[in-house]
Order: sequence, then structure tokens, then C-alpha cells
Amino acid sequence: MKLVAVTDIHGNSRKTRELAGVLEGEEFDAILVAGDITHFGNSREAERVLIPLLDTGRPVLAVHGNCDGRDVPELLEELGIGLHDRRREIGGIGVTGIGGSNLTPFGTVWELGEDEIRGILKRNYREGDVILSHVPPYGTKVDRVRSGLHAGSRALRDFIERKSPRMVVCGHIHEGTGIDRVGETLVVNPGPLFRGHYAVLELGKGIKVELRKL
Repeated sequence: MKLVAVTDIHGNSRKTRELAGVLEGEEFDAILVAGDITHFGNSREAERVLIPLLDTGRPVLAVHGNCDGRDVPELLEELGIGLHDRRREIGGIGVTGIGGSNLTPFGTVWELGEDEIRGILKRNYREGDVILSHVPPYGTKVDRVRSGLHAGSRALRDFIERKSPRMVVCGHIHEGTGIDRVGETLVVNPGPLFRGHYAVLELGKGIKVELRKL
């Protein structure tokens, strides 16, 4: 299975149109969107951003980010692509979703306590799933902010250490673009699409990750 993963679009519909154009010539099975579709924008802006991805004709699964407006999760549900606090399957591969972020110093729109994140995982995760989370796990290469501090979720990190999910696709930390491992679990932050970053993930017996830039 081949997945395209994007995150942190922050309202840049020009980049989603550009990406959709690039993907026209490629074979892939689905698109994963790891949140911050808008930059504190509403559902109308989110829909404008998402339309080029929806128009590829491939399944899309998305969670909202901490910077998405209050009505964005409802839009994702209406479009049939919302994955926050739920689990869906694509081609026999389960995907569990966590929208928003852990608590930040900035009081953004969608923030969750660590117990809430832990509860979402407990309710939805099944062995072997991929986790699509806006926030990365704590203490990794992909949750380190510019100052060097780690800003990810401790609950997600603890869950990974205990359950060893197949892969975590995340975002949130723009400067955390990259690939890491927590035990046997691959953790991928594709990097912000508003700066042209995205990733292609090939899942078979193993997982091959290609970080790309438009």
C-alpha cells in the first residue's frame, strides 16, 4: 500500500493544488492529513484547502490540528474523512486518529490533556494500526522545537512504548520534519506542506518512507 502524508497546510490552498498536480502522475492508495489544515481558519477555508486533495479521487483520512477553527472537525465529518477519536481501515490497514495537540503555552483552539489522548488511544487502537496524530510523541527527533525542547505528547510516547504500533504519522512541530523510531515503531513528521513538504509511505512487509518537497 502506498500512502501520501501531509500536515500543517495552514490555509495554503496553492500548495494543495500543486501537490494534487504532482500526484496526477503517480499511483497511490490514500492521503493522510495530520492536521492544521487552516491557520485559525473556519470550515470554508478548510474545504477550499482540501478540495484539490479530495479531487484526486483517492480516499482521504484527516484529523484537525490545534490551529484549526472550531467548526473544522464538523466539516471533516461531513466530508466523510474525519478520523479524530475513531478508527478506519484502508485496504486492510487500520488507522487510528488523534486531532488537536497536547497542552501548549499558547492556548490554541484544540488542545487535549494527556489523559484525553490516552483515552482516545485506548478506545480506538487495535494491534498493528497506524496512528495519525497531529501531535508527535514526546522525546523524539520530530517533536523538538527550535530552542531544543521537546514538545510532544508523553501519553502518546508511553502508548507507543507499550503497544508498538506499526507507524505514527504526525506534524505540529514544523522544525521537526523527519523520521525517527520509538522501539519498533516508525515515527514520521512529513514537514509542513505550506513550505512544500510531504511524504510518501510504502507499506508492505516493511515500511519505506520518502520525504519530498514540492
